[in-house]
Amino acid sequence: MAKKDNKISIPMSGAGLVRYFDDESVGPKIAPEIVIAITVILGIFCFILRFSV
Repeated sequence: MAKKDNKISIPMSGAGLVRYFDDESVGPKIAPEIVIAITVILGIFCFILRFSV
């Protein structure tokens, strides 16, 4: 028979997970709402340019 170990292996917490918000990076800080608003405005602008004769 196979030999049994009485050890319990506990998985490492956070193994392989990347934490994106822990380090501070240089550059402008933009709120997600601003990014969405700029994207919508740019989409509308492109739509207007596409269908204007």
